[in-house]
Amino acid sequence: MRLAVFGLALVFGSSTAPYQCSKSPDPQRAMEEEPSEALYKLAETFHAQGDERARETTLRTVAERFPTTRWAEIARQDLASMGKPAPPPAGGR
Repeated sequence: MRLAVFGLALVFGSSTAPYQCSKSPDPQRAMEEEPSEALYKLAETFHAQGDERARETTLRTVAERFPTTRWAEIARQDLASMGKPAPPPAGGR
C-alpha cells in the first residue's frame, strides 16, 4: 500500500514540475545581482567612505573583467570623471 501511494505521489509530482518552471524570471524581481553590479556598488561604497584608491581599483576591475555590461560603461565614465585612464570598451570602440 505504501509503495502504491509513493508511486502515485512520484508520478503526480514529476508530471507537474515542467509547468512550475516554464516562466522566465523577471529581472525586476531578481534575488541576486550580477557580479559587475555588485562590484560597482562596492566602488560606490568606497567613494562614500572617502577611499578613492579602492574606488578606482574596483571601477577598473568592473571595466576590465565585464567589458560588455552596462556597469562597465558606467565605471569607464566614472574613471574618466576622476581623470583616470579607463580601459577601452569591448570591441575597441
